[in-house]
Amino acid sequence: MSNLDDSIGKILLDLQKNDPETFKKLMKKALEEDPELFEGTEEN
Repeated sequence: MSNLDDSIGKILLDLQKNDPETFKKLMKKALEEDPELFEGTEEN
């Protein structure tokens, strides 16, 4: 993983912990716009 990936991951984990509603909305929007990102995950 690159430093950028690590930074994005940390931001998302912090958002999930501190503002779960916004995190859910962000993930739903990402899934709608780019479902390939979620291939192989349990949710998809």
